[in-house]
Amino acid sequence: MNNAEIMPTKEACSSGRNVRMCSITLYDETIPGLTFDEEGVSSLARDGLWRLDNEVYRGGDGRCRLNAWAERIKADGKGRDYDCVIGVSGGVDSSIVAVRVKELGLRPLALHLDNGWNIDLAVSNIERLIKTLNIDLITHVVDWREIQDLQRAYIKASVMDLECVSDHAINTLLYRTAHKMGIKYVIHGGNVATESTMPTSWGYDKRDGKNLLAIHKAYGEIPLRTYPFMKPYQLFWYLFVGRIKSFPILNYVDYDKKAAIAELQERFGYRPYARKHGENRFTRFYQEIYLPQKFGIDKRVNHLSSLILAGEITRDEALLEIREPLYEPDEELQELEFIGKKLGFTMDELRAYIAAPPRQHTDFANASGLFDHNRPIVQIARRVAKGEFSFSDIRLLRERSAH
Repeated sequence: MNNAEIMPTKEACSSGRNVRMCSITLYDETIPGLTFDEEGVSSLARDGLWRLDNEVYRGGDGRCRLNAWAERIKADGKGRDYDCVIGVSGGVDSSIVAVRVKELGLRPLALHLDNGWNIDLAVSNIERLIKTLNIDLITHVVDWREIQDLQRAYIKASVMDLECVSDHAINTLLYRTAHKMGIKYVIHGGNVATESTMPTSWGYDKRDGKNLLAIHKAYGEIPLRTYPFMKPYQLFWYLFVGRIKSFPILNYVDYDKKAAIAELQERFGYRPYARKHGENRFTRFYQEIYLPQKFGIDKRVNHLSSLILAGEITRDEALLEIREPLYEPDEELQELEFIGKKLGFTMDELRAYIAAPPRQHTDFANASGLFDHNRPIVQIARRVAKGEFSFSDIRLLRERSAH
């Protein structure tokens, strides 16, 4: 196609107008800052394609690089009980990370954050995987009163990224545990194949502990005595003084999500979820009720767009899927009742908070400038922290900025 399609989205239909849509993904002009080139391809799609070309290593090249990483990790972990830390949630990405790490002959310590929202299926998936692979597991159970208070504070603050509460805690635990045990590598399931695109306006950096504490100070009701958090200077100390590296292993293997699920089912009796992130009830509420109703954001758009760019699905298949409702009316009501009761909100209170005017995370004290991925210095710092930076990367960063 030479021009971006003009297609009616759900939001456009309700407003009586059509919006311009990317010719190869599901992104449209309602996203702030989105631009289109002469072929109708959105800037987000171009960025995703750039990442697939420059941050993913397939075939023999990927295996060669991965084996080199494995030898480095083994050498740095010599004489210790473990040479890397991994997080496990019961989801596909973290589960396949555990499998690939063991295949490399590494000695991982697994961490799981129990934030009070996991479904039984997630717990059984973790138990079956860990037992079969013979991996030591630490489960950190967060004080429910504290995490409940934090999640209530975020909802009261009317900010976008409610997942900061849980994601910040697991990131803190991974780095804190690695530092305490002298482990130099945190291996995670973040990957370009399924996460190559994400509008910056659709989330907030989970590592900004300064922002988390500011939101809690404004709306929290009890002290955070045990909740694991780190301020930005602590993260930078772990990365640049402690020299703990974050390694995205799935960028070095031929990662296909459908094939990964099939492998996990066959080898470990893994039971998949009906929804992406279905292992956690709060995440389901956040992505399928809170974001769409309060911010007009359907996270399926970026998930499906990434899969299109990776060649795992076609655009027509994605368009069919995105037109399916997130919830049936009765199911949505049951979910709201469950979430409200668990967080201590009445149904009317929860609906009122969802309907309240949105606020920006930056309305509260923050360190957002330290995590702005569009700044070249931050991009360089990220690659240094991962042990991947070389001076040839400066050319790549300049090329990317030019686009």
